[in-house]
Amino acid sequence: MSTPLIDMNANPFDLFSRWLKEAETYEPNDPNAMSVATADSRGRPSVRTLLLKGFDQRGFVFYTNTLSRKGQELAENPYAALLFYWKSLHRQIRIEGKVVPVSAEEADAYFATRSRISRIGALASEQSHPLADRAILEQKVQELEKHYPGDIIPRPDNWSGYRVIPNHIEFWQDRPYRLHDRAVWTLSSQGTWSVTRLYP
Repeated sequence: MSTPLIDMNANPFDLFSRWLKEAETYEPNDPNAMSVATADSRGRPSVRTLLLKGFDQRGFVFYTNTLSRKGQELAENPYAALLFYWKSLHRQIRIEGKVVPVSAEEADAYFATRSRISRIGALASEQSHPLADRAILEQKVQELEKHYPGDIIPRPDNWSGYRVIPNHIEFWQDRPYRLHDRAVWTLSSQGTWSVTRLYP
């Protein structure tokens, strides 16, 4: 693919959408995969890979067990950084911002789209907590499958989604000789975006 310069006139959400659609064409696995960095109340960071499950002008959404390590850190320090890296396209996008919970209605709607076994797994897993033996988890899954033989499986209270409301979105495009193209959109206190090209 050719590597055009980043469109500085674009709305950052529109540009993100265009890049994600290209990734869906060229990236062989999970084009919506992203690294999610959080930090606890003392500023100690942790990072893991999750899947983006939705985005619009309000922000970028992922789902998880709220009692997991990331959930506990977000309760203490409700800010996160996201990183999308598409190796096949030689592109990355960095997003930073405040994190808020999605509504119960949004979480219910997304939970209902998950496969039956994934919904069972959400009930069975005490995410990030010690597991003495893999057999314990597998037994819990089997018991829950018997308890919920049909397709109606309730969303656990401790399973929901988070929306990252961005105030900083940086686009990075690989260019020859490491003279990469970078541009950052920054949200002002008045709610308008300004864009600046950065040195590589």
